[in-house]
Amino acid sequence: MPAERVSKVLATAGVASRRAADELIAAGRVTVDGRPAVLGERVDPALQRLAVDGRPVGVPERQPVYLALHKPAGVTSTVRDRHAAHTVIDLLPRDLALNARLYPVGRLDQDSEGLILLTNDGDWAEHVLHPRYGVEREYAVGLSRMLTREQAEALEEGIALEEGIATVAGLRGQTRTEDRRLAELISTPSPELVWVRVTIHQGWRRQLRRMFGQVGEPVRRLVRVRIGTLRLDPLATGDVRALTPAEVRRLAARRG
Repeated sequence: MPAERVSKVLATAGVASRRAADELIAAGRVTVDGRPAVLGERVDPALQRLAVDGRPVGVPERQPVYLALHKPAGVTSTVRDRHAAHTVIDLLPRDLALNARLYPVGRLDQDSEGLILLTNDGDWAEHVLHPRYGVEREYAVGLSRMLTREQAEALEEGIALEEGIATVAGLRGQTRTEDRRLAELISTPSPELVWVRVTIHQGWRRQLRRMFGQVGEPVRRLVRVRIGTLRLDPLATGDVRALTPAEVRRLAARRG
């Protein structure tokens, strides 16, 4: 096997996406032949010993797995978390969770719910996650009252956060059909809330909650309803399904 970047080897082995693998390397959790790995380093796993947290990493021949899951609120979107009562892996069939070495493609914070993807294909996950590929995320945002024109304009112009200017690619009220369908999909409908639909390209930590908080309208409920061409419908809360080959190809296609 030719030498490849450590992050790509880890992604191929199903340990994490390339971006998450780089974070593991930067944190000193990855070793090559017993020494800390370096960002950008190339290795040949057939000749060198690669490990994460002391556990050897191989590159087994395995079938790629691509799943869509409707994450409930209160579940963390990580493979393991000693502080969490439940993670998304707990919602999968036990044999699949144990044998496929799946991990989430991006995250939803613990209080949020809706569509999340899981895979063991690091290259595909990178296509879905990296901003240069322009994969949109659409959310149903539940509010106590409808935004004022000034609040909506502020969100559309961009909100200054620690990471930079957070922007929305789309902002609109939710239609009655969308209201009805969303109430059917989520476990506990919230008829007292006013819902808006927001589309973003960025994926910063708790981005929408912070943006709406800045304009004085806290988010009461947040449901991710779309990633790229893939929609939450028809998955009810806690449901999981395999993606079709066509869905996998469309999500990995580079925009424009």
